[in-house]
Amino acid sequence: MEKAYKLLFNTEESDDLYVYCCGLSQTLPGHSFGPALKPHFMIHYVLSGKGSFNIGGKTYPLREGYGFLIVPDELAYYVADDADPWTYAWVGFGGKRAEAIVSQLGLSLIQPVFKSDAQQTIYDLIKDMMDHNTFSVEDVLRRNGLLSMFLSVIASGISVSQRSDSGSANDYVNRAQAYIRSNYCNPIKVTDIANYVCINRSYLYTLFQKTLGISPQQYLTSYRIAKATELLQLTQLPIESIAISCGYSDPLVFSKAFRQEKKISPSGYRKTLPKSDTNAGNKEHLKQVEKLIEERHLESNDPN
Repeated sequence: MEKAYKLLFNTEESDDLYVYCCGLSQTLPGHSFGPALKPHFMIHYVLSGKGSFNIGGKTYPLREGYGFLIVPDELAYYVADDADPWTYAWVGFGGKRAEAIVSQLGLSLIQPVFKSDAQQTIYDLIKDMMDHNTFSVEDVLRRNGLLSMFLSVIASGISVSQRSDSGSANDYVNRAQAYIRSNYCNPIKVTDIANYVCINRSYLYTLFQKTLGISPQQYLTSYRIAKATELLQLTQLPIESIAISCGYSDPLVFSKAFRQEKKISPSGYRKTLPKSDTNAGNKEHLKQVEKLIEERHLESNDPN
């Protein structure tokens, strides 16, 4: 048996990340759950006492300060210790981003257990979710925001090596590429990219070489120069403005990088582009507009 306070919520499964249920439980000696399946992710965190958790054919003895992940549609079983039964809090969650976020945490069927010393913070976050338990917009947004904070607290207690071991090379490279695409216009460095994806610079270099055949610095430079080329083709912006727009604070550094990539200077490249008569295009467009207005005016004055 257990003394439990739990809440279930009606959720929109199309959401990126949402709380499905949450609760607090104080168990009696030997109280167990399962073996059974859950249709969503669940994370339990042990506030006090001891117990054991079984999933994927492995058993994990757990105590205060540890937590465990239940993976959707996997048989799970957990039982409280006979002498020192546990008290735990839990959150069930789902959404389009749930699986990716769990993977980024470094948790999986193979590695379902984690440790966190943020006991009070975790308890407070789950209690806050339970205090805001209506279907109002305010409460739904608050619960889902608290879920993100809850997962963030768990992430802060999981070692980088554990997250690195669980993530594939493609995951890190894809996230690094996305970061570059979003921030190439800022003066970011490879160290910033490595810090963002939570691995060290040398490991990021190894992954890029293995996956793409180039270094992170080469990828960043090539992406910036590609964007600069577009601006040279589509705008009449000064070279200095294009440099700044592509993350280069020094136009000379930009020109050097551009020449190394394209074998020509930015100004030289612009001179090779075909001249476009923008004014002629505008005049033709205005003629079309005037003609359309005249036709509509004649139609409105036609007595038939």
